[in-house]
Amino acid sequence: MSDTTTWNQIHAERGAIADTLATLTPEQWAAPSLCGGWTVQMTAGHIVMSGEQSPGAFMKGMLANGFRFNTMMDRQARATGARPSAEIIERIRARTTTTNKPPGPAKTMLGEVLVHSEDIRRPLGISHTPDPEALVTCLDMYKAANFPVGAKKRVAGLRLVASDIDWTHGDGPEVTGPGLSVLMMVTGRSAGLDGLSGEGMATLRSRMAG
Repeated sequence: MSDTTTWNQIHAERGAIADTLATLTPEQWAAPSLCGGWTVQMTAGHIVMSGEQSPGAFMKGMLANGFRFNTMMDRQARATGARPSAEIIERIRARTTTTNKPPGPAKTMLGEVLVHSEDIRRPLGISHTPDPEALVTCLDMYKAANFPVGAKKRVAGLRLVASDIDWTHGDGPEVTGPGLSVLMMVTGRSAGLDGLSGEGMATLRSRMAG
């Protein structure tokens, strides 16, 4: 898939989450997201920071945080998440045409916005249907990733089947369900388990509880 296609998908997902955020009440902004310790507003702040990143800004942030990636992400999400909700939405919308990013391929930015948007929507009971091609790209990217999501060990020896898109991975006891639920599970969100079923569920649940 070309970078042009990937960026079109990124921009569409950014626009979609901005539209979702524009409908939220103050109580929903303050609600917990699926990112541990982050509210919906903090997670939205993280989406802002991801969209505003550049190689230089990324390295400057890493240096300022002693090259502790997770610490940098948390501090930036909390700082930007403290901004007014209207500003957060405006800044996300401003990134529906730009193509700047931190070091790494463009598809990592697609994964960022797709997963973190679901971190916001799913606990609020808001449904979203992403572009199937974008979902396949993210599943292929994360399925064998160790850092930062730890998927490779989590799904080893299992056969994953997305029931609503053309995607499978691995061999062994089967775990099946909607592609977006599979993606959330693969990236370590236990909430993704609710949409899944199959002989491999017991193994998967024990791994995610460990």
